[in-house]
Amino acid sequence: MTQKESALTIATAEDSQHALDAYINQIAKLVRGMRAQRGMTRKVLSQHSGISERYLAQVELGKANMSVSLLWRLAEAMNVGINDILPYDCRTCIEHDPLQQLLRGLNPEQERRAYDLLRQEFAGEPAANGAQACRAVALIGLRGAGKSALGRLLAEKYGVPFVRLGAVIETLGGLDMQELLTLHGQKAYRKLERQAIDYVLENYERVVLEIGGSLVSERETYDYLRRRFFTVWLRALPEEHMSRVMAQGDLRPMAASQKAMDDLKLILSEREPFYSEAHAQVDTSGRALEACAEELIEKCAARL
Repeated sequence: MTQKESALTIATAEDSQHALDAYINQIAKLVRGMRAQRGMTRKVLSQHSGISERYLAQVELGKANMSVSLLWRLAEAMNVGINDILPYDCRTCIEHDPLQQLLRGLNPEQERRAYDLLRQEFAGEPAANGAQACRAVALIGLRGAGKSALGRLLAEKYGVPFVRLGAVIETLGGLDMQELLTLHGQKAYRKLERQAIDYVLENYERVVLEIGGSLVSERETYDYLRRRFFTVWLRALPEEHMSRVMAQGDLRPMAASQKAMDDLKLILSEREPFYSEAHAQVDTSGRALEACAEELIEKCAARL
């Protein structure tokens, strides 16, 4: 082999390694993001995947060369498809797939509308905007957004029940939320979550429903919710979420405040595209409870 050929071989090997490293880093980002969407701690994910917390930390830092078996176990533990934690480059198939080519050019709002139309046409389900005729409101958002306080004020204003979906799930499952997730995992919990929505629909004609923050990461359940409830995203800045949670008596974030804030920002960034699909939004940052309640009551007037 000539010196030139040898140099070319080394360069090709280095390029290949760089590509592999980049791919592993993409997987690490997807795993971190999916875990954040699902609201799972690394400890819980470790318990249900059978993978040590230490190794999971290496996975999420892009420092582990993962096997297909390991990725499969991670996906199963989070109740998602393995494709959800694998990067996908559709450039090789675009020219042969006109649907993918069309979808690639859509913005997030157009994607949502296209998804609703396809579900309506091929799954025989009503479009999401059918929720405009419903008599039920669902409040979504992260903990600390004001769902409980504002939900109760909204329900009181219109004389309808205020229901926490989490409480319904605990009743149906016979355990508290943390025990359900720890003992039975994401798959069982998400099944109960869907059953709890059906329970509310069957037992309340008009209702204000508080939804757990991670429900939006369950695509089919979230679409189901949006078709049957008028959904409102109560949004706030990460700093306000944190301060309100601590004001409620949860002082755990103080132990590692920067890490807690980083985790909170990651969760919010991962869920924001889903939250933004709600029918309406109310920003509660830096505002008095009464002002937020007035805006929420006005936006829900036609529904309740």
